[in-house]
Amino acid sequence: MPEETAVYTHGHHESVLRSHTWRTVANSAAYLAGSLKPHMKVLDIGCGPGTITAELAELVPDGRVTGVDQAPGILDQARATAAGRGLTNVEFAVADVHDLPYADDSFCVVHAHQVLQHVGDPVRALSEMRRVCAPGGIVAARDADYEAMTWYPRSPVLDGWLDLYRRVARANGGEPDAGRRLKSWALEAGFDDITATAGTWCYSSPPERDWWSGLWADRTVASSYAERAVRGGHADAAELRTIADAWREWGQREDGWFTVLHGEILCRK
Repeated sequence: MPEETAVYTHGHHESVLRSHTWRTVANSAAYLAGSLKPHMKVLDIGCGPGTITAELAELVPDGRVTGVDQAPGILDQARATAAGRGLTNVEFAVADVHDLPYADDSFCVVHAHQVLQHVGDPVRALSEMRRVCAPGGIVAARDADYEAMTWYPRSPVLDGWLDLYRRVARANGGEPDAGRRLKSWALEAGFDDITATAGTWCYSSPPERDWWSGLWADRTVASSYAERAVRGGHADAAELRTIADAWREWGQREDGWFTVLHGEILCRK
């Protein structure tokens, strides 16, 4: 494993997978969907439990999708996701985006969702994605920008949550404000045909607030992120419980509104 690889801040606690399994092409890769053709070979990096991967496979029925992740354990869930949909044009493997085990020009599309914020060298990662992308193909990436997240009503405790998360993520070698940097990183990686856009997730209805606040409340006290926050001296257990309570209080607010801004890039090789 290259030393540039950062620690994945969130881990794969149930509260994290609650978010990951919600993701679809429509809510997480719509900026790419219009560029897909039925025959394409697609590499989905950081596939996690495979919900986006499976939908990509459905969109390229005459092609093939390869989903890769650094965490071997999560790939069993990804395989189950694909099998549950009856897909036969998708496969999964362990791989590190810094050093992909594929030949040059192997894929029509190379896609990464919420990956580059967690790697130690995002420019190298994009260079590798470019290497395995065929001429005329597309490298696509989408990442949240934590500093740009905003919500109402304001809460000093949730302000503290955001500061804490960004400190923990950076201590793990990542860049939590990756969304705004994607275009810059792509230029450094050698791309010169880049379409940069932005997308959002927004949580405001009662079910949305309950889901979003609940998963972050649980993640704050029970996930790998919580363990790393305490182990790294960034917070203690009492502080994390206070933040979790603030999440649940926000989720009960009838006027609650939360938005996540994402940077997006489509890079043509």
